[in-house]
Amino acid sequence: MNRLQEKYNETVRPALMKEYNYSTVMACPKLEKVVLNMGVGDAVVTPKALEEAVAEMTLIAGQKPVITKAKKSIANFKIREGMPIGCKVTIRGERMYEFLDKLMNIDLPRVRDFHGVSSTAFDGRGNYTLGVKEQLIFPEINFDKVSKVRGLDVVIVTTAKTNKEAYSLLAGLGMPFERKGA
Repeated sequence: MNRLQEKYNETVRPALMKEYNYSTVMACPKLEKVVLNMGVGDAVVTPKALEEAVAEMTLIAGQKPVITKAKKSIANFKIREGMPIGCKVTIRGERMYEFLDKLMNIDLPRVRDFHGVSSTAFDGRGNYTLGVKEQLIFPEINFDKVSKVRGLDVVIVTTAKTNKEAYSLLAGLGMPFERKGA
């Protein structure tokens, strides 16, 4: 079992059970999946950019991403319906816990001028979205082989019903939220 998963089972879940007075363990919020999404706007002009993004995403997530296609045409951006414009990957189970453990303890602290992640990026249904400005914070990415700095979205999906429950869950797991007034 992973270190983060062990922490959830041994300390976070009992604390949440006590804090919110859940009657069963199954009512307690838990992590469901992590979705990584990378939009590649320059894929319209240079198709090779999408291949590079897929390769980088594979290194970051540890599994092969799916190429996302445009849902509708946008003339100003020279995008036609069905054109490949990005990639995404859904991580679940053991790999999800490994990725989050690495993200919270190694990757995020590598961001320049890092003061913590926003504590207001919840969607109202217990899911948390985090934007990473450059893929270079991940140690798997070789700095010399990067042709263009790209950002990606990290969506952490939980079974929590409210933002407060999701915040308690992620804070308990060690998400480095920014301090109020700091």
